[in-house]
Amino acid sequence: MAGHRLSRVGLSLLAWLVANPIGLAVADSPPTPPQTKTRPTIDFDRQIRPILSDTCYKCHGPDGNDRQAELRLDQREAAIAPAESGRPAIVPGNPDQSTLVKRIFSTRRGYRMPPADSNRSLSLAQRNLLRDWIAEGAQYQTHWSFIPPSRPALPAVRQSSWPRRPIDYFVLARLEAEGLHPSPEADKATLIRRVTLDLTGLPPTLSELDAFLADDRPDAYDRVVDRLLSSSRYGERMALDWLDAARFADTNGYHIDNGRDMTLWREWVIDSFNHNLPFDRFTIEQLAGDLLPGATLSQKVASGFNRNHMINFEGGAIPEEYQTAYVIDRVNTTGTVWLGLTIACAQCHDHKFDPLTQKEYYQLYAFFNNLPENGLDGRKGNSEPMIPVPSPEQAAEQARLARAIHEVEHQLDGASLELDARQADWERSPQRSSSRQGQPTPLPKPIALILDTPIVARSEAERDELRSYFRNEVSPEGQALNPRRAELKAALSALEKAIPSTMVMREMPQPRDTFLLERGQYDQHGEKVAPGTPASLPPLPQGPPATRLTLARWLVDPAQPLTARVTVNRFWQTIFGTGIVETAEDFGSQGAQPSHPELLDWLAVEFREGWNVKSLIRQLVTSATYRQSSVSTAQLNAKDPANRLLARGPRHRLQAEFIRDQALAVSGLLDHRVGGKSVSPYQPAGLWEELASRLDGKNWTAQTYEQSQGRDLYRRTMYTFWKRTSPPPTLVTFDAPDRETCTVRRSRTNTPLQALVLMNDPTYVEAARKLAERMVRDGGSTPEDRIRFAFRLATSRGPSAAETKVLKDLYHAQLEAFRTDGNAASKLLSVGESPRDPSLDVTELAAWSVVASAILNLDETVTKG
Repeated sequence: MAGHRLSRVGLSLLAWLVANPIGLAVADSPPTPPQTKTRPTIDFDRQIRPILSDTCYKCHGPDGNDRQAELRLDQREAAIAPAESGRPAIVPGNPDQSTLVKRIFSTRRGYRMPPADSNRSLSLAQRNLLRDWIAEGAQYQTHWSFIPPSRPALPAVRQSSWPRRPIDYFVLARLEAEGLHPSPEADKATLIRRVTLDLTGLPPTLSELDAFLADDRPDAYDRVVDRLLSSSRYGERMALDWLDAARFADTNGYHIDNGRDMTLWREWVIDSFNHNLPFDRFTIEQLAGDLLPGATLSQKVASGFNRNHMINFEGGAIPEEYQTAYVIDRVNTTGTVWLGLTIACAQCHDHKFDPLTQKEYYQLYAFFNNLPENGLDGRKGNSEPMIPVPSPEQAAEQARLARAIHEVEHQLDGASLELDARQADWERSPQRSSSRQGQPTPLPKPIALILDTPIVARSEAERDELRSYFRNEVSPEGQALNPRRAELKAALSALEKAIPSTMVMREMPQPRDTFLLERGQYDQHGEKVAPGTPASLPPLPQGPPATRLTLARWLVDPAQPLTARVTVNRFWQTIFGTGIVETAEDFGSQGAQPSHPELLDWLAVEFREGWNVKSLIRQLVTSATYRQSSVSTAQLNAKDPANRLLARGPRHRLQAEFIRDQALAVSGLLDHRVGGKSVSPYQPAGLWEELASRLDGKNWTAQTYEQSQGRDLYRRTMYTFWKRTSPPPTLVTFDAPDRETCTVRRSRTNTPLQALVLMNDPTYVEAARKLAERMVRDGGSTPEDRIRFAFRLATSRGPSAAETKVLKDLYHAQLEAFRTDGNAASKLLSVGESPRDPSLDVTELAAWSVVASAILNLDETVTKG
């Protein structure tokens, strides 16, 4: 037995030595037992909350109406209290006694959580994580986005020579922690194309490209950035994303979908970005510009942000229902744009995932419920309240006409003793009358009645009326000046009809009562509520009344944890393609976690200190992170295919509008005017007519598509007329939204339809023709030179020898084909309204047009890389 025991001990020791080899020199010392690696403390906000939110909160979250088993898991006090069963779901420090652990690990179908019919499940790793979290004490945290950001210190990095801007330290620290390295800097041609597209929505011209390539100064790139930020194109580019957020369109939507005109508000947005209006003022003026003390015309125009929603006036519709819908839209849009929360989820019940109650929703609703609007309006386009906004020229002419009319009326109404005496003689005359063109005319009945009344019995109003009548209609002076006054008034009336209007916000003298709406139904009034903000966010300031102006200032208050984060995240999305928080519309429990939380907070605090948009954008595009090459590697594709770690530069397809703008720009067709009315470029026939409404025999506006002519055909795409029920089809193909509601993150798809648009739509066929004309006229005398010329215009780089050969072969093949079929060449060159250069050979130009089309269709052409 003893030998057997020794044998077992010997075997055990041998096994231990094999697993834990030690040197013979220290064999006489007690062996050190293997060390257990310390596991980092589990982070509730980033590891546990997403699990609970996805699988548990629907039945055990903030919404008390649908809560099951009297169990609430979004608050620690409730989660550790006895539930309906009498036992707590969570016993901190004791997972074995925690009902939650028992049920998520159970194999019994009726007992296991989440239930099978919920279409939700937990992986083994998630179940283990929940158990370990409870073992650690089940500590909760406030959701990260509800905690005011503080400025973190710049992290230490090993590759200290790489960062150019503070943001680079955060990116590099994460890359080093992941065992990755930044990519090399992109070449200069790529950089100028990338930044020019990002800051203007247009490609660089050849002169801009060549100037930058030849500039060897250390700050050459910074100079390019400053030039672009100063360009009027910058304001147009930045405004485009804001139009999506503001649900801007040129029609009212719904069934009739007739025209409206909010282009003056669009111009305000462009101008605000160009003049770098601080974002806090940008916010306040759009949400409450009309309530500012001594509000200017510009600030009133700005308040039209919350009049961009759809407006209905269908027969049989109920005004109160749609007035309610408009207010709901304002609440939801404000919540998305400035708070990054899915506030709309609390319209019918308490939010199921975030700390927002239904009552709080209607407290926000109360801020926007005081507009003197008719629920069914917009028959004539814009609806009340609205204001006229004359151009400087119109305002000057309006003032001139008003002065001229005043002068004439002053002559007619002046206190002239002579005219008064003549009036007295006229009143005593037996044959009192007025005259028209020298012919006596009967007195109007009211005037005759006054004259029949004794002088002492006449009222002051009657005396004034009689005096005015005599001077205007009887006296020679009146006969001479009346035609002039009538002419001036007619001119003023015509001018005022031509002055554009814009819809604005305006408060009612007596605030409208607001009620919680049961299940969100407009006619199911519940508890009466007053304006207020969610308890999970900082309170409104004490003192001033709770108005839209108070709310707007609250949104940009330094204590507000969301606005600055949400805003810098969207600007990051503008530049890098994806936000630090990928779900730019949702910073709540169901939203994505930030890829770089400390970076997001640093940017938010930095931005909040001055609300300087251009400074923020400049910081982003001059960073080493932005300037990296976008070329990926096998390692990066495997570890970070979506580039969330930012180990390479941004690369993604251009927005729909910029694809068209680029084609117009490189072809020489683009009209560079800024602002103005919306225009109607090419689109397939019959789309609007298919949806046209002619109710009550009326032909409403925006029912028949009338294509623009001349320069208007080639305006920037952001000025394209936007009909909500039939948005521009070629733009929708490239993922433009319908603008019926607020959009802060466009999808980005890749479909065969997009190639068909680029090859066949008249816009791109015509652009290819005009680009071909440039190639022949300005690109040199050889095919190689012409190909290089067009290729650089479209991609900012020269083609390789292989690319040149492919395009040259295409040219020769098409040239031969068009020589055989001259009609095909003429037909191709007839597409589009712009005139063809008659000095160029038809077959040669047609062949080069096909080559130009191929270049405009390149993936590289429609991609920012």
